[in-house]
Amino acid sequence: MIEDDAETAEEILKALDDRGYALDHAADGTDGLKRARGGDWDALIIDRMLPGLDGLAVIEALRNENVMAPVLVLSALGAVNDRIRGLRAGGDDYLVKPFSVDELAARLEALLRRPAMPRETVLRVGPLELDLLARTARRGHRALDLLPREFQILEYMMRREGQVLTRAMMLEQVWNFSFVPQTNLVDVHIGRLRRKLDAPGEPPMIVSVRGAGFMLRAPA
Repeated sequence: MIEDDAETAEEILKALDDRGYALDHAADGTDGLKRARGGDWDALIIDRMLPGLDGLAVIEALRNENVMAPVLVLSALGAVNDRIRGLRAGGDDYLVKPFSVDELAARLEALLRRPAMPRETVLRVGPLELDLLARTARRGHRALDLLPREFQILEYMMRREGQVLTRAMMLEQVWNFSFVPQTNLVDVHIGRLRRKLDAPGEPPMIVSVRGAGFMLRAPA
């Protein structure tokens, strides 16, 4: 559970402990993301508005890293658009504050009854292969030496093969920027990634879409 309000956290911890759950608690988004990455959790309870790193950014980072444990989002923001944003970020359920701990426990039980989603561990687009567990990349028989950020960019693009991805989308999803600064950061990283993906004589896999952004596609 990632919850910064001490009183709320204590109430949830006590209620779920009484029901036989074993919980770990983080009080801010940065620490919570680190702990969530480092454990094999059955479920995650994540408050939306957190210090350090916003709850939705935590969820998106976990989903991008293939952490697929069900997430119950807690938030004082109860408007329809807020709930939609929480679910689209990767949340599986959304509970508005204030809430009954009995309802929280019931929703958690419902999430845990769902069959586990098969975890996709290898992505493939044409000759390109990305192993999410081994953290390795290949184009055909050629291994690609990718830096962590390049690996993240490539994973993001491979999951959206054939889609036009704007610079703003990539800054938000890969770098977790909540605003779009004036920067050539995306272009610099895409340029480096292209040089690693495309050996001399190979058709390019990342194409520029004029006035829009970039697209990853398999060679024709």
